[in-house]
Amino acid sequence: MTSKLLPRAVVALTVLGAVAGGAAYGARELLRHQAAQARRAIGKPLGEVAPAADRHYKKKYGAPVDLLVLGDSIAAGLGAERPEHTLGGRLARGIAKGAGRSVRLRTAAVVGSESSMLAAQLASLPRAYRPDVAVIVVGGNDVTHRVPVADSVRHLGEAVEALQERGAHVVVGTCPDLGALRPVPQPLRTLGSRASRQLADAQRTEALRRGARVVSLAHVVGPFFITNPDEMFSLDRFHPSAHGYKRTAKAMLPSVLAALDVVEDVPYGHHAPVVGGSG
Repeated sequence: MTSKLLPRAVVALTVLGAVAGGAAYGARELLRHQAAQARRAIGKPLGEVAPAADRHYKKKYGAPVDLLVLGDSIAAGLGAERPEHTLGGRLARGIAKGAGRSVRLRTAAVVGSESSMLAAQLASLPRAYRPDVAVIVVGGNDVTHRVPVADSVRHLGEAVEALQERGAHVVVGTCPDLGALRPVPQPLRTLGSRASRQLADAQRTEALRRGARVVSLAHVVGPFFITNPDEMFSLDRFHPSAHGYKRTAKAMLPSVLAALDVVEDVPYGHHAPVVGGSG
């Protein structure tokens, strides 16, 4: 390149860099505005406390199964109007019916939790508590708070290992597809969908590596939320309704029953570890 052409090339690159930088800044500002818009649209009409569903289900069946549920607002059951309609309540009743055993439900999930908060949920349990099966659903808040995927899955893996040390079989429901959230405008919704699916894939890989069973929620229940949002979402159009939890629990139940050795075959979207672990 000649000395005359070099300054022109430098000027051109500088201009292109400025344009690209301006476009990136504009995109960031658009997404920030859309995120604020979505938060205002969703609000908190449900509050931050889910119905208290912990109790001994179908006690007359005997031979109790101790079921532990950890994770975020979906795991806690925010959006359900009655305790028995929460994810834990639905799973407890499904296990009782499928296994013919009573179920003692304990919910350690906390509304608003990220994967990093699973350790605190575990720490809140009595040291002598030994669940037969533990269900984890977490990840949505990691995506909305832009937590690095590597950090999210590391915390998930540590929680799976800690539960196994307590003797529990573990079933992980991966991050739902945030593309189903209609109050979130485009292009933010598409970016959220992509990020949630990336996290879900990483969660599946890590959980299976740790020996947990995995249910890909975006595959087994996501289509219902996309095609029937009025029925599947609660008042805030963000958390599941009673019907949404019914569908989610029904979708997860085969892997929970398989972890308890009640069934062997599981449908599409369910994944079992190749060797060892919980299942």
